[in-house]
Amino acid sequence: MRIGLLTEGGYPYVSGEARLWCDRLVRGLEQHEFDIYALSRSQEQEDAGWLELPPHVGLVRTAPLWTARTGTGDDGACGGALGRRARRRFAALYAELAEAVVCAPGDGTGNGTGAASMVGSGAGLGVGAGGAPGEADRFAKALYGLAELARDEGGLGSALRSETAVRILERACRAPGARRAARGARVPDLLAFAGEVESALRPLSLDWYDDASGGSGGGGLGAVDLCHATSGGAAALPGLLAKRFHGVPLLVTEYGVQLRARYIAAGDAELSAPVRALLAAFHGRLAAEVYRQAAVITPGNAHARRWQERCGADRAKLRTVHPGMEASRFAEVGEREEPGEPDTLVWVGRIDPSKDLISLLHAFAEVRKEEPRARLRIVGAMPAGSGSGSGPGSCEGREAEAYLGHCKALAAQLFPDEATGLHAMGENPVSFEELGAPEAPGLAEVYGSGSVVVLSSVVEGFPISLVEAMFCGRATVSTDVGAVVEVIGGTGLVVPPRNPRALAEACVALLHDSDRRERLGAAARARALELFTVEQNVTAFRGIYLEIVSHCPVRREAVDDAGEPRPFAHPPEAHVPGRWTAPAAGGIGGAWLAGRSSGAGAPSWASAPGDSGGGREELAGVTRGGGEGDA
Repeated sequence: MRIGLLTEGGYPYVSGEARLWCDRLVRGLEQHEFDIYALSRSQEQEDAGWLELPPHVGLVRTAPLWTARTGTGDDGACGGALGRRARRRFAALYAELAEAVVCAPGDGTGNGTGAASMVGSGAGLGVGAGGAPGEADRFAKALYGLAELARDEGGLGSALRSETAVRILERACRAPGARRAARGARVPDLLAFAGEVESALRPLSLDWYDDASGGSGGGGLGAVDLCHATSGGAAALPGLLAKRFHGVPLLVTEYGVQLRARYIAAGDAELSAPVRALLAAFHGRLAAEVYRQAAVITPGNAHARRWQERCGADRAKLRTVHPGMEASRFAEVGEREEPGEPDTLVWVGRIDPSKDLISLLHAFAEVRKEEPRARLRIVGAMPAGSGSGSGPGSCEGREAEAYLGHCKALAAQLFPDEATGLHAMGENPVSFEELGAPEAPGLAEVYGSGSVVVLSSVVEGFPISLVEAMFCGRATVSTDVGAVVEVIGGTGLVVPPRNPRALAEACVALLHDSDRRERLGAAARARALELFTVEQNVTAFRGIYLEIVSHCPVRREAVDDAGEPRPFAHPPEAHVPGRWTAPAAGGIGGAWLAGRSSGAGAPSWASAPGDSGGGREELAGVTRGGGEGDA
């Protein structure tokens, strides 16, 4: 089949998010043809170039989200000034979009004052169980209306940043029933919000949506069999339009929930309270629409799954698919009989305040009181070229450098250099090393050098370093954040975050008990090999691709360059007999999501054994249905 892979700030660029798992996914599914539609986040990311692409990638189209919109250009976006009739149409649609975003949730009191308050409840977003479906429908109607206007006019040009757009936002914020925080928005706030909306909706003006289905690599998103968005937000927006215009089913994968990342970014950007409230509402509405239209949603862990359900995702659409990581690079260390240095603790990760190395150093001071020979090895990576302008000279890079300097100063204060004798040179029990430096050992060797691997984060999504330590057969001590408990699953010790004493006690318990370390390490390696390998990830998506295409086939007449019908143009999964391939009353794929093909006429293998509507079915590492504790 032909897959349209939708990315933002990652693949096929050599830097950015999700590039590695996307590359492994594409290479692992070589029987399918992939078209890549990528949104870039910075000039640095584009200058760094692409990864080497496999031969079954037939088409790559890119567009920037970081440049100022000037009208037509060579980035796939188009559209100049709108005519009078189009401007009136735009004003009506944008007003409806603004009202749907600005309208206070629930009882109209406008008690959502920013991202933090909207995280607390689905009702605050207006998209959860207690939300207002009317506003969500108005948002969707306006969004698709703007998309159709952009298609008719060849793009929206600068209309989304125009004075008309700002005046419409101002009227919506001053209208009765507006959010309390939005009522205080001033002109600079409205300009900032209009700019963010223009950037988020830039995919509306791209020329990616034609349905010419000629030879290999021809056409646009209308010619693919399935759109796979590697995140929510802007990356999924082209998939929404492909579904709207051509009926192409949409699969959404989120290993880090885009909406949560938007909330955090809004706080870090030091935006005003009105702008944060408006952005939270806008991205909440967009996320709800993405989840509503997706055929299947694949969170990478239960932590992401809870966010998605809170933001409006239908539980019946959710399939937990854990990220796939390369296990072979850790095989040698994981299979060794030597346990590593028995008194050495290892920390590996990105240097960032969210990793809470300060608490780790204070915890290690407590460890040294019980184990004077203990050593702590901190091996960190500085932020560099993440696709968002980070690096040594960026604000993020400078913050990381300052934080690392503070940690080194604290270590020098807590642990004066020690010497074993009168004529020996003193040595600090805490060492700081840069991951990837020429003199540094390989990552597997770093994990293998210690007997216990520690994670001290206060904020964490999917803890990659823990999985790598598990591949190496190491016992772990971690803080209870993000998906840590789901990943560890009883094969390591977990303590509350920001609690140095609890962290120290757990580390001492393992340092004193070598048999326990060995048992936990062996169990951790077995769990990682079962759940977190590239093979299980690729197998899971292979099954999901076939499942979606068999339930939601795209009906189109496929022709070659000469206009002749192309034989075998449709994947065989689109012709599986049974009622489930027929469109349902609730839209494409509605029947199989609601009833899971349990009615008469469905093949027997399409239903889970003993399925009564509330059970779970597990296939190829994919957890289907059920509650939050899926892992």
